[in-house]
Amino acid sequence: MKPRFPIRSFVDLAKLVAISVLLLLILYTFLLNFPLKDSTDVLSRIEMKKKLSNTTVEPVHHPTDISHIKFVLVGCTKTWSTRRPYTESWWKPNKTRGSIFMDTPPPKDFLPWPKTSPPFKINSDATKLPVYKKLANPIEARIFRSVLDSFNLGDNQGVRWFVMADDDTVFFIENLVEVLAKYDHTKHYYIGMHSESVISNFLFAFDMAYGGAGYALSYSLVEQLAPLMNDCLERYPFSHTSDHLTSSCLFDLGISLTIESGVHQIDLLGDISGMISAHPPTPIITLHHFDNIDPIFPDKNRTDAVKHLMQAARVDQSRLAQQTICYKRRKNWSISISWGYSAYIYESIIPRSILKKPLETFQPWKNGPPPLYMFNTRPVTNDPCQAPHVFFMEHVKRLKGDSLVLSTYKRRAPRRLGTCSFTGNHTADGVSRVRVFSNASVRKQSGKIECCNVMNMTGSSIMNIKLRECRKGEVIA
Repeated sequence: MKPRFPIRSFVDLAKLVAISVLLLLILYTFLLNFPLKDSTDVLSRIEMKKKLSNTTVEPVHHPTDISHIKFVLVGCTKTWSTRRPYTESWWKPNKTRGSIFMDTPPPKDFLPWPKTSPPFKINSDATKLPVYKKLANPIEARIFRSVLDSFNLGDNQGVRWFVMADDDTVFFIENLVEVLAKYDHTKHYYIGMHSESVISNFLFAFDMAYGGAGYALSYSLVEQLAPLMNDCLERYPFSHTSDHLTSSCLFDLGISLTIESGVHQIDLLGDISGMISAHPPTPIITLHHFDNIDPIFPDKNRTDAVKHLMQAARVDQSRLAQQTICYKRRKNWSISISWGYSAYIYESIIPRSILKKPLETFQPWKNGPPPLYMFNTRPVTNDPCQAPHVFFMEHVKRLKGDSLVLSTYKRRAPRRLGTCSFTGNHTADGVSRVRVFSNASVRKQSGKIECCNVMNMTGSSIMNIKLRECRKGEVIA
């Protein structure tokens, strides 16, 4: 029986398939290496642009850093000469971004504008708004709309947070970055702090962030708020302050204040050393109203006092001003350290539950019925068992290849109160300096207190203290 298909037919078919495969491979190689043109090229470019646009938007989990924060500072040409040192103490040229918005162009004696200051901008003219003449405090419209003016500049690439503040506010940027990094900038956040003064909060609001001390708005929130700000002015012409306007507008959008207690309005007068020396275990973010208080270091003027504090801030912001307490039990002494700022020695054993309350060295911003403050205080006393020996930071330096930090605190003045006889007459009058050793390689965790040990005395006048982690269940009393 003859086969239906001759053998030669199979051979021819195999050759045809082989040639077809070879031609397909050649065509594929040609198309892969040949540049696309015309409509195909256009489509390719569109797809590439889509990919690039997607990659420029950083994912939420990418760590927040200083480049993601845009500062919106508000100043006035009349006061800038005295407030400029406060701003320049923390501003980092070519690192920090943002502007200071002025009411008028800088006069000639301010020019050329220094690179050590934030770039200046002039606010848009709020007087042209139909509601302007109806406003209870028209000046505040300029301040209120500064966030809008900043947003409208258009230089918002990579911005996650708009941070608003006055020009007499000092920022501690590393701590600010750390705090903002906790929050998702793609969601709506309004972050700040109320005033220390009860009457301030009573007159304005207890749930409002005070704009002088500073508040942060997430980019997504500013994007929604910006086109509505003029409408807010129409809705609240009777409002007297820009921060009250902002909070009212945000409340109408369903946004509540997120509290960060390291933001300090300082609605206080006089000597605020008692407050700073009992700072809670949270990063200090801002200090405001320097022109209304005494210099924070008593032997310096206001400007030099701020610069002195920033020396410690440049070494370790995570511990700055936070209180650590330990005891020298053989002498019945309690020691309270406000790292980078002050040291107190008490001639009696006082529990932390008491020492964490600030000494009321300050006065209220405005008199009123008690309570005066949003926190508990201790009265200043001449009782030698309760009154501290006070030391202020003299200098801070790194040791042993930057792994250890030594901060030194010098006695302010003789206490002149005698000795606490109740605890055995162990006077601390002979201590002239307190030296504190801390670990520079690890940032202090927010919300977590540290403990300390009193080490050997250097001679009879220098006390040495080492900060350490608290042991599990350790009682500070």
